[in-house]
Amino acid sequence: MSDFKEYFDLIANTPVLKGLALVVLSVMIAKFVDMVFTLIFKRVVNTTKTTLDDRILQLLHKPIFYSILFVGFIISIKTVSLHESVEFALIGVFKTITIIIWLFVISKILVMSMDWASRQTASNKILQRNTVPLFNNLGKIAIGLFGAYFIFLSWNININGILASAGVLGVVLGLAAKDTVSNFFAGIFLMADSPFKEGDYILLDTGERGYVKKMGLRSTRFMTRDDIEITIPNSVIAASKIVNESGGPGEMERVRITLTVSYDSNLEEVRSLLIDTAKRESNVLKDPEPRVRFREFADHGLKLQLLFWIQNPEVRGRTVDAVNSEIYKKISDNNISIPYPTMNVHLSRESQKSE
Repeated sequence: MSDFKEYFDLIANTPVLKGLALVVLSVMIAKFVDMVFTLIFKRVVNTTKTTLDDRILQLLHKPIFYSILFVGFIISIKTVSLHESVEFALIGVFKTITIIIWLFVISKILVMSMDWASRQTASNKILQRNTVPLFNNLGKIAIGLFGAYFIFLSWNININGILASAGVLGVVLGLAAKDTVSNFFAGIFLMADSPFKEGDYILLDTGERGYVKKMGLRSTRFMTRDDIEITIPNSVIAASKIVNESGGPGEMERVRITLTVSYDSNLEEVRSLLIDTAKRESNVLKDPEPRVRFREFADHGLKLQLLFWIQNPEVRGRTVDAVNSEIYKKISDNNISIPYPTMNVHLSRESQKSE
């Protein structure tokens, strides 16, 4: 017993030995706390149905262990009584490493939680599969800023002046790049509201039709039918009316072709001809079947409308061309008259004499 007391007094009175003892003790405590933490919380997470908490628990092993370990290292460094500059540098390094470890772990937990939440809340209009990368990036930026703030504090750097300068600089940059900021927030709202997504076939206000090639935070790119890529700022898109032809339950689209025939035409014969022409076209769907509607008694004839469905909006142009060409051929072969406005000029006798 006396020998143990002598060893204890020796360690307590020798700074180097006391520091080494604290290092060993901190390793043991860190390992013990990690084991207890795992045993307690593992029982809790096993009672839940989701696997998210299990993965989070696995991620928390490293930061908890190293946080306790580095706290012991810092205490041992202060005990050894090193030179002030060396002590400051070592403590700053351990604090920085601890903060960086926690930053990486919190970032991974954020990504996992966002992905899990997007799959659980399908009715949520903001947190969706296509907006998850956006919120992940914003969250990582926020975590990085907080991490940088705490790293500065760990080195006793006063960042109040830096923050004040950054605030003034932010105001200046915001005024200088107001269009970019407007496009950025418009991009966030477009991703959250999801009026269209990448791959959708849309119609722009200017009349161009094409696919959404890429949605960015500043602009959106479209590929038109002329194989021309158009880049439009998100702020312009947010304030425009855009027809999404790929919206709804599917990309199936109804096409209308209007035709006027003379009053002496056989209505049923014209109906059959139009329906048969549509059915023969390969791009026209068999279900729903093509149909003809008698719309009105027009000034020069009977106005009919052929309705049929196509599978993809991109084939609309060539399908209308093929059907129109075949209709014109059929009505010419069947002597069906298409009326058109005419003008008769009557000259009086006096005007004829003057000539």
